[in-house]
Amino acid sequence: MREETLKKMLLVLGITFMLAFCIAPFVWMITVSLSRNPDFLSSGVDFAATLGNYVDVLTVKSLHFLEYLRNSLAVSGMVAAACAIVAALGAYAVSRLEFRGRLILSLAILAFSMFPQISLIGYLYKLMRSTGLMNTYAALVFPYIAWTIPLGFWILLSYMMQIPKDLDDAALADGAGRFLIFRRIILPVAVPGLLSAALLVFIAASNEFLFALMLTTDQSARTIPVGIALFEGLHGQIPWGYIMAASTIASLPLVILAVFFQKYVIQDVTRGALKG
Repeated sequence: MREETLKKMLLVLGITFMLAFCIAPFVWMITVSLSRNPDFLSSGVDFAATLGNYVDVLTVKSLHFLEYLRNSLAVSGMVAAACAIVAALGAYAVSRLEFRGRLILSLAILAFSMFPQISLIGYLYKLMRSTGLMNTYAALVFPYIAWTIPLGFWILLSYMMQIPKDLDDAALADGAGRFLIFRRIILPVAVPGLLSAALLVFIAASNEFLFALMLTTDQSARTIPVGIALFEGLHGQIPWGYIMAASTIASLPLVILAVFFQKYVIQDVTRGALKG
């Protein structure tokens, strides 16, 4: 009895610690966003100005926050959609078609994703300048697609490997072509994996910093991570209240998407541990 009680206590303590570890940064962020002073611990939160930082972030034109938010949503949405489609086609080909080098190809795609961004940014900068794409959505969308395709490919590959090949064989026996099988049979079955891949790619593109910093020059294409980082340069000091308020608002779309699609992500993660 004592051993069972001790296990329950340790389990509760572990869960409490993990929740505190995960939630504490968000609580700190929201608390700072509600204060006018960064040293709020000594002076207390100014509840009279609770929403002042949020109102300023959304209304002060010199901050360009709404433009950064629009750019992030547009770029991340395009990248997620394009990456999901391309990765789905690649995952279907590798999981269904018999050709030499399938394993090597899959590992090569994974290896390409391990190249550090800093080793590529110089070449990307020269390419975007020579093609006139600097400070445009295209300057971010194309590198982001290449950067996130391995993530989407491996998520969808692990999902499609669990779909029985009997579906393909039955459709082939009826005279259907590979693309028709992919579009009418495999893709509807793989919707949970497709959504989870698109969500994770969307989050990765939304949080990317280096490419967005080097390939954009102003608010017409700059995304939220870079925009928030440059709040310091705009005001000559670190406006912690604005930074935390902007970070809180920027986190909301990701939190909403994660909550809405969490069942698909969990289903996709756990599918690999199950048979059939």
